[in-house]
Amino acid sequence: MKKLIIVFLLLISFQISAQQLSKVEQKLIEAIEKNYSETIKLLEETVNINSGTFNLKGVREVAKVYEREFAKIGFQIEWITLPDSLQRAGHFVASRKGNKGKKLFFIGHLDTVFEKDMPFYPFSIVDEKTAKGQGVNDMKGGNAMIFASLKALHDMGLLEDRTITVYFTGDEENSGKPSWVSRLDFVERAKQHDIALGYETAQGFNIATVARRGASGWTLKTTGKQVHSSGVFGGNAGYGAIFEASRILNDFRVQLADEQYLTFNPGQIIGGSDVLYDPVSGKGEALGKTNIISREAFVTGDLRFLGEEQKETAREKMRQIVSQNLNSTTAEIEFEDGIPSMPPTEGNMALVNILNKVSTEMGFGEVKAGDPGSRGAGDISYVADYLDCIDGIGASGSGAHSPAETINLKQYPDLIKRSTLFVYRLLQK
Repeated sequence: MKKLIIVFLLLISFQISAQQLSKVEQKLIEAIEKNYSETIKLLEETVNINSGTFNLKGVREVAKVYEREFAKIGFQIEWITLPDSLQRAGHFVASRKGNKGKKLFFIGHLDTVFEKDMPFYPFSIVDEKTAKGQGVNDMKGGNAMIFASLKALHDMGLLEDRTITVYFTGDEENSGKPSWVSRLDFVERAKQHDIALGYETAQGFNIATVARRGASGWTLKTTGKQVHSSGVFGGNAGYGAIFEASRILNDFRVQLADEQYLTFNPGQIIGGSDVLYDPVSGKGEALGKTNIISREAFVTGDLRFLGEEQKETAREKMRQIVSQNLNSTTAEIEFEDGIPSMPPTEGNMALVNILNKVSTEMGFGEVKAGDPGSRGAGDISYVADYLDCIDGIGASGSGAHSPAETINLKQYPDLIKRSTLFVYRLLQK
């Protein structure tokens, strides 16, 4: 009896919420439902194409699928080539121009972390709630959402005289270096719009991203005297390169680990009498003996931050720590910029408020801004200084970047519906 009452109350709540939607919005929901089987077919088709970042042919094949689909709904298609030196496939752009409403910039990416020589995991439906496959939620599910929303709006004539650009990068998972080259066209196009919408994986049905941390890299090199180990710590022999690297890393942890939103991870360390490191493959070699004080050590790591000020302050502290050398050792650290951060802004929060209103009026509950520390860097961060941004409004699921990657099929249709009404309301502003 209690269950029946709960179900009844939920139905009443949904009906009351639905009454707050306009007739146009209700028809948009019907269009999403009508096209949903085609949306799943599109998702399946793209998931079943391996498009690891370094599989340039596969990335372009996924782009051709979207070229076919976006052409059907009146978008102009472009393929942005990159210099051969970057060894990346390029980017897909679909656009239309008009004079009414907000100018919207949709962000997705064609590539996945699953390279061609890795085991292949095709699209498959596990049960009514779950499907799995390579990149199914990160972010081929998000790409399909973008198309589904824009198709519904197009079919009802709601994209007429509107400016919209859909930009699917081909190397989000491992961007070509230098990034100012690989993201030059991306940034310049974004600047011509009012709002950026990122369809990266949703962290939950009721969470949106208004801030993302940036990512950069660093390399640490230390040296010591290569002499007999019996003299280690002494005035003539000193501590050696490995002890110096260990001191520095531990001082990083002691002095910086408690700072909110700041992380720094030494991902690889090599030490001995002689070391070799290949920055392309990430492979390293070390030669050494237990009775020899280490002459060289090499460490690579990342640094994640929220805002340029936090990044620069952390780098300066790290430089100071590196300079306080142990006896008979030297050390130097170099930093490499990567993806900038997306700081929280009033404009970003205003977008969450709009999405929240849509969600509550649809009976889906409130949407709140997520914790900036819970997300890594993403393409939207490159344009966050130039326009209002919201991210994490794509497909939900689990296991991203792993063989167990899934998409939540129970939430997927509702996320598409909410996305469509959200975009519709932005276009009316």
